[in-house]
Amino acid sequence: MCAAVLLASLAPLIVLCVRAPVMDGLVALNLAGTIVTLVLLLLAEGTHRQPFFDLAVVSALLSFAGGLAFARFLERWV
Repeated sequence: MCAAVLLASLAPLIVLCVRAPVMDGLVALNLAGTIVTLVLLLLAEGTHRQPFFDLAVVSALLSFAGGLAFARFLERWV
């Protein structure tokens, strides 16, 4: 149930990523990565499956690295 509520909270973030200024979109992208990581952790705990924990850790690392790469790519327009 909690994972479904968190997934529903991704919709406004996607809209914000598309329509907002660059820096606000970057913040929304990082927040979406955090929410996806939390959803994966909730699914792992709810289903008692170890691979979802590993996937959540990889998701956390990649969302952080992706945010840094996105900021580096967009720094020439800011």
